[in-house]
Order: sequence, then structure tokens, then C-alpha cells
Amino acid sequence: MKRILYIAIILFFSSVAYTQTEKHVVFLKDKNDNPYSLSNPSEFLTQRALDRRERYGIAIDMYDLPVTPSYVAQIAQTGAPVVYTLKWFNAVVIETDDPAILAAIAALPFVDHIDQVLPKNSVGLNGKQGINEMEKIPPYFLTSRPPFSSLKSATSIDYGMAANQTQMIDLDLLHDMGFTGGGMMIAILDAGFYHTDQIAAFDSLFMNNRILGTRDFSVPGNNVYGDDMHWHGTSVLSTIGANLPGQIVGTAPHASFWLVRTEVGEYEALIEEYNWAGGAEFADSLGVDVINSSLGYTTFDNPVYDHTYADMDGNTAPVTIAADMAASRGIMVVNSAGNSGGSWWQYIGSPADGDSVFSIGAVDGGGFYASFSSTGPTSDDRIKPDVAAQGSGTCVVSGDGSIAFGSGTSFSSPIMAGALACLWQSAPEFSAEELRNAVRSTASQSASPDSLLGYGIPDMMNAMTFLSVVSPSPLKPAAYNLYPMPFNDSPWLYSNLEKSEFINIDILSVAGQILSSVRYIMNNSSAIKLDGFGNLPSGLYFILINGSSAQHVIRAVKL
Repeated sequence: MKRILYIAIILFFSSVAYTQTEKHVVFLKDKNDNPYSLSNPSEFLTQRALDRRERYGIAIDMYDLPVTPSYVAQIAQTGAPVVYTLKWFNAVVIETDDPAILAAIAALPFVDHIDQVLPKNSVGLNGKQGINEMEKIPPYFLTSRPPFSSLKSATSIDYGMAANQTQMIDLDLLHDMGFTGGGMMIAILDAGFYHTDQIAAFDSLFMNNRILGTRDFSVPGNNVYGDDMHWHGTSVLSTIGANLPGQIVGTAPHASFWLVRTEVGEYEALIEEYNWAGGAEFADSLGVDVINSSLGYTTFDNPVYDHTYADMDGNTAPVTIAADMAASRGIMVVNSAGNSGGSWWQYIGSPADGDSVFSIGAVDGGGFYASFSSTGPTSDDRIKPDVAAQGSGTCVVSGDGSIAFGSGTSFSSPIMAGALACLWQSAPEFSAEELRNAVRSTASQSASPDSLLGYGIPDMMNAMTFLSVVSPSPLKPAAYNLYPMPFNDSPWLYSNLEKSEFINIDILSVAGQILSSVRYIMNNSSAIKLDGFGNLPSGLYFILINGSSAQHVIRAVKL
């Protein structure tokens, strides 16, 4: 089954013969004699990654330790080229078809076992050809006008032909309040980003240094923008980061991105699941907030590696194990449910089956189930997908830079990844798990989830409101607290600052209008009554606090 979850006629590429040396994963017994230490994690995690762990109370553990370097060196000394290491699996990926080298590696005392993950032939017994495989599903189509009209009148952002997919989930309301992904870091794991660096829709990302870097785990050092790359990642990125007002604006146009190639179009092999794991580890080490993966794994060119539906239990497929591990590090992992609806497989693939993976199904522009969208439940009877967004007739940027409309859960997933980045920007004190719960609890089918759309179509404004009346998990005191919450008249604002500082306090409407402004000096024992709420009607408001040390946003609900 194809790995890239989209519906498309290949416009720029044709299937080519592809051969590659066999790849193997060498699993190790331990991490002994490791020069790295859990007491000094800054040697292998960035400060941003460490800050995420501290913010959400996530401990540094043995999974975070890199693979023992001396073990890697001894494997390399056998003559096997080392492609990359996998600390979460305590493993080393090598490339060789020499039986003598494999025997030498197997004899090393610290080696547990070796698994072959890439066969010699690119097209196996099933006759599949990677991303070029078609599965009796409607084609990707190009048109000069959107297939669906916008649900609402124009807002402060002119989304162009992407208005419907954004307004369907009420994300435009968050954008109007300034939550457009600023300060959030998103990693996109995909098959390539053909000419992304040459397309006008991404100019603002490059001009403002919000493309933070790239990495290729299939061919290390490769140019992910190159002529030989697939454009799938380009279209996926556009649903989040494109910024051409009047034509297409993505769901988090002011976020920053790492573009990571883990998928190979020319073959379907288990190695791609380990590439994904390498990409997720890399994203974690950088401190990424959100991973979008419009990829999925069920069957392969060599059927000996095929998954079964029973494997979709959240604990079996290597990529699912890696995805749940990424989530356990505090990352919001968002993944396409799959395009197998109505096919012999029908169900979601991996890693969409992960219990901590936010799996996204597809609806059309009217909010109705798209027949190609993979269904749940998981084999252990959990609800999947989690939610659904527009994946039929989705506005995207194609590989030649033109505006196009495509179909597939490949596009509903990044729409939600960007939306979640914006929601998290508005509520950074909440963990990824708490945000997922807020979105599920306020989606259109929250009272009666099913196997087609899960909890339904999200309402990001309702999710924000939900977060305003619940408390995050207690980890460390927030800089400011509001009491009582919700309130009837005028609440009190309490400070937990370490030192005194001048602050500006603005009370904002949900549309971003400043309703009241005051200036105070506060310290760690200050309490201020916010009289600016006295004459305001019931509803949701935001308190914007600007101090010398940081900016804070508190949601406030007046009864």
C-alpha cells in the first residue's frame, strides 16, 4: 500500500528503475561505556528541547542517551557504511549486502540481533512502485476555481482559495486574535520538497528565516529541494506555511519549519519506518513542538515485511513505537489516517494507530466524510481517526508553484497540524495531550464518536474556550493566575514573579480589540483587581500581559 497518503496523478515524475544496496538495522544490547550522561543532557538535546521537558515535567531518561559511540565505531570498522543511529531503538542503520560483514557485526559482543529492512529489488512480488502506485481512487485535479465556496464572509486574513479549509474548523478566529503560529516549531516528515526554495508562496518563510533547516534520512546530505525530489512535501507544507494573501494562506503561516525527508518514492520498504524514527528523534533533539507526517505504512514491496490489521494495535509497527516515543517527549504528533477507505485494507495504517498520535481523517468541503479516508477502529478497538478536516478539494501549492486542489488525508493532516500549533501558541501552559483532549472534547461528534470521523470536525475556537475553564496539569507555578475562574464581576490577577517589574495589562475581545489597558508594577506577592471587566458582558476574553521578561496570555471567562 502506498506510503504517501494523497490522491494524485504524478504530474512531474515518472516511475524509474531504482536499485540500492541492502540496508539493515543492528540492534544493540545496551548503552554501556557511553560518554554521554543524563546529568548533562545539553550535550545531546538543545536548550529548546530541554525547556519543553521542563515545562511539561518530562524526565530525561535512557532513551534520550545517544547510541554508544564506540559501538558505532566498531560496527563501522567491519566495513559497513553507517547511515544513521537510532537512540530510541538503541540501534544502528547500516548499508551493505556483504554476508561476511554482516557475520562480523553479528559476532560483536554488544550486538543483540540484525534485521534486514531494505530488499535488493525496488519492485517486489506485489509489483508496487512507491508513491507512484494508484489505488482506484479519484485523481488529483487542477482547476482555476475552488470546488467549494467559503463558509463565512472574509476575515482579517484573505485566505484566497484556502478559506474553506481554514474557516471550517474556526481557525480564522484564532488567527484574528494574532495566533498564527508565531514562535512555534513544526517538523514535516515527508518524501521531498521539490523546488520549495523557488516557490513564491514560501517567500516569506525564507525571507524571515523560518525555514530553519533540512535533513534527509534516506540519503544523508541530499538536497531535499532538488529536481529529483517529490513535490508531495511541497504541497503538504503549503497547507500550513504558504502565505500568498488572496490566493492561499496556510493554517500556521508564521510558524517555523524543519523539512525532513524520510520517505522514498521509488520503493516501499520497512527501512522507511526507521527513517521516520530517525527524523522524529532529530525533531525531538531540536525542540520541535509539532510533527506532521502525511505518511503511513501497511504493506511493502517484499511481502515478508507486511503489516496486518492486527498490527494496528498501537504497539507493534516500528514507526508507531517511534511516534508514541516522540509524543512521550512532549511533541504533538499529527498523522494522516490514510487513503484506504473502501479498499481491501480499509483501516488506518501506522503510525496513525498510535495511542498518543493525533490521527486525522478527511471530509469534503461541505464537511461530509470523504469516501477514501481510512477508518477505525484500531485492532484493539480504540477510536480512530481522532478528528477530521478538509481533505477533499483541499487548496494546495503544486510542485510548479501553481495553486491546485488535491484530495487525500495527506492534506487534512497538515491543516490540523498548523491549527494545533496556533492553539498551542495561545495556551503554552497546556501539554500536547491536554490540547488533543480539548480538541476532541469540542469537536462536532464529541458526544458520539465513530469510525469514520472519530470525534468529528474540530472547532478551534471552542477548544480555546474549553482550555480557558480548565487548569493545566500542575508542574510549576504560572507567572500569573486569575481568580476566581470563571468570574461574575471583576477577577483578581495574582503574580508569581521572581522579581518586581512593570507590566502592561490589556483586556482583549475574542476579535483582538483592546477593551481596557492599565499599567502596574508587580512582584511575587502582588494581587490586582481587574476592574476593566466590570462593565463588560458575559463571554470569553483574553488578558495580554507584557512585562520586561516575557509576554503572557490568560484566557478569562465572565459568567
